Amino acid sequence: MPYQIITDATADLCPELLAGLPEVIVLPMDLTVDGQPYTYGPGGTISTAEFYTAQRAGALASTAQIGPLLFQQTFDWCLRTGLDVLYLGFSSALSATFRTALQVAQDLAPRYPERTIRCVDTCCASVGEGFLVREAARKQAEGLSLEALSTWVEAHRERVCHWFTVDTFTHLRRGGRVSAVQAVFGTALQVKPLLHVTAQGALELVEKPRGRRRAMEAQLEQMRRGWTPEESPLVVIGHGDVPDRAGMLREAVLSEFPQAQAVLSPIGPVIGAHTGPGMLALIFWGSTR
Repeated sequence: MPYQIITDATADLCPELLAGLPEVIVLPMDLTVDGQPYTYGPGGTISTAEFYTAQRAGALASTAQIGPLLFQQTFDWCLRTGLDVLYLGFSSALSATFRTALQVAQDLAPRYPERTIRCVDTCCASVGEGFLVREAARKQAEGLSLEALSTWVEAHRERVCHWFTVDTFTHLRRGGRVSAVQAVFGTALQVKPLLHVTAQGALELVEKPRGRRRAMEAQLEQMRRGWTPEESPLVVIGHGDVPDRAGMLREAVLSEFPQAQAVLSPIGPVIGAHTGPGMLALIFWGSTR
């Protein structure tokens, strides 16, 4: 049966990633910037560039999960048009969005007994989520059924390695990831925190390299330890409005791993609200997170 892959704007899917693949529906997400409401994603009211310009000027941002109405409208439209639904959602360890989607799917199921709705927690975030959604679209194009693809995503999601560095402690402190004291000393010492997404889909602070060069080297070291390109040579380099530094990381990746298919992808406001400008993410298939 034909089916539609749906995800959310947190995935930060750039057009290059989906070129030549089946369409993926991306649900927009709401945020506020200095108290003003915006929507990020298809048909949104704020771009990534506009968001980071405001953030660098000192604007405070917050995000909100997708409400049940948008899920209900989108799922219902697909089901009415004869499509089954596979929703690949933002990590439930970081947002309640996935649980909302699951509840809506359960509510709709009795109305469409002949159709299938599957909601799969990607346990991924930002461009890591986008990486997995893109690879799922690739498997859909290869002919995997909805059931087979659901199983594939669940079996492979823990192999999506996310290694993030952030340029400042400011937003980690606001989000409660580090204490005020850690933020003060980290800033004074030019520490660029290295984080990753755990197998459960939560963010974890792993290292505290000093300076951008060491932070980038720490990311590359993680790729050296466990890159497994047999599934796919795709590597995604996400950035919080720093394309020059993302390009440097891409060059470093290709220098050591010339078979990699390295794609640059902007990190949007949903994640950027919690990490700030200057974030760099290195995403790849690995033996372990």
